[in-house]
Amino acid sequence: MKKRAAIRSERGQSMTEFALVLPLMVMLLFGIIQFGVTFNHYITLTDAVRAGARKAAVSRHEPTRVDITVARVQEAATDLKAADLQIAVESTWEAGDEVEVSANYPYAIKVLGVTIKSGRMHSTTTERVE
Repeated sequence: MKKRAAIRSERGQSMTEFALVLPLMVMLLFGIIQFGVTFNHYITLTDAVRAGARKAAVSRHEPTRVDITVARVQEAATDLKAADLQIAVESTWEAGDEVEVSANYPYAIKVLGVTIKSGRMHSTTTERVE
């Protein structure tokens, strides 16, 4: 009778189920973390471009206005690697015209060393030159 009860015992069932589900849970957790880091970089990029566009809008009379704008974007992008940041500033610099500041930054979402998605995130802001 004891052998029959031992065969039908479910003592290791939960450990086996946990071992089967654990890799999926870990991959999901790491994917969420990587997505969060990428989203944080996008928010930082958007804020930096906005700050650069505002600086460009009030720098019409400066002789190095493009360099000032690029420097402002790099200052505001504290979490991003400056070497990977590509910044473009376009305007006629006439009062009332628009200045457009845009930037690109690379991203890669990796889960356990495998790249799921990669590319370049892009943000553009337009302001009116004062």
